[in-house]
Amino acid sequence: MVKGALQKLIEQVAEEHDLPEKVVEKALKNAIAIAIKRDKKIRDNIEVEFTDEGIKVYTVKRKGNKKLKFPLDISPEDVNRIAAFAAKEEFLRELEKAEQERGFLEFKELEGEIVYGIVRKVLENGDVIVDLGKIDAILPKREQLPGESYKPGDRVKALLLEVKKVRGEPLLILSRTHPNFLKKLLEQEVPEIREGLIEVKAVARIPGERAKVAVDAKEMKMDPVGIVVGLKGTRIQKISEELGGEKIDVIRWSDDIAELIRRALAPAHPQKIRLFPYEKRAEVAVPEEELSLAIGKKGINVKLASKLTGWHIDVLSLKDFEKLEELRKKENEGEGEKSSEA
Repeated sequence: MVKGALQKLIEQVAEEHDLPEKVVEKALKNAIAIAIKRDKKIRDNIEVEFTDEGIKVYTVKRKGNKKLKFPLDISPEDVNRIAAFAAKEEFLRELEKAEQERGFLEFKELEGEIVYGIVRKVLENGDVIVDLGKIDAILPKREQLPGESYKPGDRVKALLLEVKKVRGEPLLILSRTHPNFLKKLLEQEVPEIREGLIEVKAVARIPGERAKVAVDAKEMKMDPVGIVVGLKGTRIQKISEELGGEKIDVIRWSDDIAELIRRALAPAHPQKIRLFPYEKRAEVAVPEEELSLAIGKKGINVKLASKLTGWHIDVLSLKDFEKLEELRKKENEGEGEKSSEA
């Protein structure tokens, strides 16, 4: 049990830093142990105890599974002198570590959620250091939307993509380009998604340019697309603005893969679909005048439809689709004749 001045110090610091007293006590003990090792040039592990009589210091050695403690030959005056120094120097470092660890554990639970922060620094490579309050995170250049720029003091909303430790130090990575960022924004904006009435089944994005979202409703009578888009597009427009004007197509999910592909290629209107399940590939026929619409500028529309459905999609004009079908029939007939001759 810690008594007297040390107890008061621990209580005061715990209150100031909003940390549990046990954490502060451990930090103080670590700080004193580090300072003693440095001052006395000791290599062995040191353990510090707080008693009614004062601070006790032991060297610690292990023999098998046993931990052996030996009192350190050091005067109380020396211990107090070093402890006073440690309280000023090492203790602050240890407290910082304790606060960082608590922040790490708290944010580990928020992994995959949206967080808010303030830009603290912009690095030369374009990465952004974001202050999340208790801990810093990094928004890498690759996870920023095209054309975005930041300066210290800017507010940031992002997905907490990953929380891990690298060489013992916490590393929090943010993203504004990940498909789940759009999914979480939809959850924030659409109460019916939060309540579980509407489910976001799939999301595909080309960050900053365009996205496709497939949604489904538990009740068939519900119009999930209309609900997600909002009256006059207000809900989806708000999300689009957060994503730098990214255009968002919302379609209704279908368990029928051919129908899902058909919907995913909107605004084009596919007329025929041929599936190759073993290749997870589809050939889709659209009217000649809709060919460029189905493919999209720089192939974006068909690329997003492929990402959304998980199938490779080849878009053809109706004329070419039918020619290819006829060619395959002839090939099959030819193979049949060969088999008969054999």
